[in-house]
Amino acid sequence: MLTKIKILVPVKRVIDAALKPRINKTKTGIESKGVKYSINPFDDIAVEEACKMRKSHKDLIESIHAVSIGSLKAKEVLRTALAKGVDTSSLVDVGDEEVEPLVVSKILKSFVEREGSNLVVLGKQAIDDDSNQVGQMLAGLLGWSQATNAAKVTIGNDGTVEVEREIDGGVEIVKAPLPMVITTDLRLNEPKFVTLPKMMKAKKKPLEVVKPQDLNIELTKKLETISLEEPASRKAGVIVNNVDELISKLKELKAL
Repeated sequence: MLTKIKILVPVKRVIDAALKPRINKTKTGIESKGVKYSINPFDDIAVEEACKMRKSHKDLIESIHAVSIGSLKAKEVLRTALAKGVDTSSLVDVGDEEVEPLVVSKILKSFVEREGSNLVVLGKQAIDDDSNQVGQMLAGLLGWSQATNAAKVTIGNDGTVEVEREIDGGVEIVKAPLPMVITTDLRLNEPKFVTLPKMMKAKKKPLEVVKPQDLNIELTKKLETISLEEPASRKAGVIVNNVDELISKLKELKAL
């Protein structure tokens, strides 16, 4: 008899991907006031994939639980996840505190143990810090198999999970039994738009709020942002007429 799958999907509230971030006046971070926020695009893909798994394997997927770490405003991204088909959700209220990847991984580990999850599906990175570390750290803390940058996920009849990953040389296929951590890439799927009726129904689904101390997690910091600056403006390119001229220009720039 195959083991039932309980999926955990972490989601993060970030500045909307359509906006260009602005550095704040103190140059210590991104300006967060007066800007639109939404679910991290890679996490949106993770939610969509978890819901697709259930549609394809109704008898195998037992539950989907979403977790977000942030201020109370992060409830909106959890409601979006619930509207897409997630069953239950939890918000770890840390206020406006920035939580580093290792602490995020420890918090998610506590939810895996609490919910009895045996599959974690999350975005490969958040578009605000671009760390791309949480999935790998979580797998390490749990001692589970991991498949990063997933472009296609297939759950076999024997309970093993096959993941296709796009790499420089083409496509790499990895396969492992549960429990497992999967991080999602852009080409895995295209998230569907959530309709208003579904958002209204999502308000009736469970959304609990807990504090880090409820999970015996301490919000320690090991990194400090000294300053943040805009990248230098790119200089205009130069058109060359032949290879000799190209080599000459590269030597002038000391690129050769």
